[in-house]
Amino acid sequence: MDLLRRFRDGDRDAFTSIYRAHHPAVFRFALYMTGDRNRAADVTQDVFVWLIHHAESYDPARGELGAFLLGVTRKILQRANSDARRFVPFADVRETAAPAQRDESEADELRRAIAALPERYREAVVLCDLEEKSYEEAASLLDCALGTVRSRLHRARELLGRKLKARQGCSV
Repeated sequence: MDLLRRFRDGDRDAFTSIYRAHHPAVFRFALYMTGDRNRAADVTQDVFVWLIHHAESYDPARGELGAFLLGVTRKILQRANSDARRFVPFADVRETAAPAQRDESEADELRRAIAALPERYREAVVLCDLEEKSYEEAASLLDCALGTVRSRLHRARELLGRKLKARQGCSV
């Protein structure tokens, strides 16, 4: 990639072009994974700061820069989630869950339901259903077998269906 080579050589405009091209997808992935715009913005910033310091880590022979950056985003989110779980007292776990709001839109309700999925299922939904990655691309990004992506996606859709159906039943 010419832009990345130019950036590695010190061209700030090349980094700006990389950021503008890939920022929306990184932010969207982080937003879908966290369900929180502020946290997604922080994660997005972390991804591009990481790229500034580790630009040499990208190998174009292994895939596109966009996919690489989504992988970096995934790793940053995993590390943040691991750190957060380590410091949240067990008694507070139930209190940190977002309360259901009766007046939320269907899109907000779906986003909240996706954000509440276990991480392995949420990743499959975000990559395949929301980011429209192929099963093969998702398997590569998640570093797992193709069948694993398909089974996680099936299970995630099943969980989402049950969760949304239960919410609809409560609001009637």
